[in-house]
Amino acid sequence: MSPVKVLFIGDVVGQPGRKAVQQLLPGLRTRWEFECVVANGENSAHGAGITHSTAQELLNAGVDVITSGDHVWDQKEAATLLEKEPRCLRPLNYPAGVPGNGSFVVARPGRLPFAVINLQGRTFISAHDNPFLAVETEVARLRKSTPLILVDFHAEATSEKVALGWMLDGQVSAVIGTHTHIQTADERILPNGTACLTDAGCTGGQAGVLGREWAPVVHRYRTGLPQRFGICETDVQLQGCIIDIDDATGRARSIHRVIEKLPPA
Repeated sequence: MSPVKVLFIGDVVGQPGRKAVQQLLPGLRTRWEFECVVANGENSAHGAGITHSTAQELLNAGVDVITSGDHVWDQKEAATLLEKEPRCLRPLNYPAGVPGNGSFVVARPGRLPFAVINLQGRTFISAHDNPFLAVETEVARLRKSTPLILVDFHAEATSEKVALGWMLDGQVSAVIGTHTHIQTADERILPNGTACLTDAGCTGGQAGVLGREWAPVVHRYRTGLPQRFGICETDVQLQGCIIDIDDATGRARSIHRVIEKLPPA
């Protein structure tokens, strides 16, 4: 049986990031024949938050599931989006009663479904319910129907991301980190078959600071004064990773990083 090919797209930042997905994803999907495409879209609207229209742009471009993190609530319409669109996730470990869902199952007719879980860390980031405890219950529930499970762990500390990968080794297909916007070079498959990458990177302008223009960021660091961080529109890239997963066991067979440059207009 052929492996399940999954593309994970790192944090999409603003209009440049959405443009990269719209223009580059169709070709990537044709070239690699992805079964599922997951993108972190919490910064897809003006560089902070997500809206109905920006989510729809990503879904129309071929993204199957949109994950998020600590900026998911930055746009006021986020709550209604999460209630109406189950393919858009907020972290699983938010308190009970918060709008939206922390996981989604992609149906694959005639084959095992593919599940996506969204988590948020607690180290150096907003505190929520313990992600290590919350994910255990959700993984156990999902494994009753499929071993094909990907976790987007939106967290600041590399240690927290690496630790979750080890805890879930053999229980999920992949643990992919987001939030820090810098693609790391530590992709690997753990002994029991879970693919891990500490951070998938940033889909957007690279000639700045984490997808924003560099000058106001530098001014903020120099002076300590508030600044408006504009969106970087130069050297736009789609960053992420491709994971090959055994369709029967859910064990990852390979993982490699992706950097695709958007040609200049």
